[in-house]
Amino acid sequence: MMGGGGIVWYILVAAAVVVPFWKILPRHGIAAPYALLAAIPVGAVILLWIVAFRDEFRDRDGRG
Repeated sequence: MMGGGGIVWYILVAAAVVVPFWKILPRHGIAAPYALLAAIPVGAVILLWIVAFRDEFRDRDGRG
């Protein structure tokens, strides 16, 4: 029988990935809750592509 240790590691790794996305996405004009998509590997890759190739960047004052 397999132990439940794998799920604990998955949750820890997912949290370690989601938290930085939660801080980075609002700086690029994307709502922070989308960071939860980074909990799945494909979601993290998609978010990285969106942030990397976003045409419009705005600072916190809304100026371009």
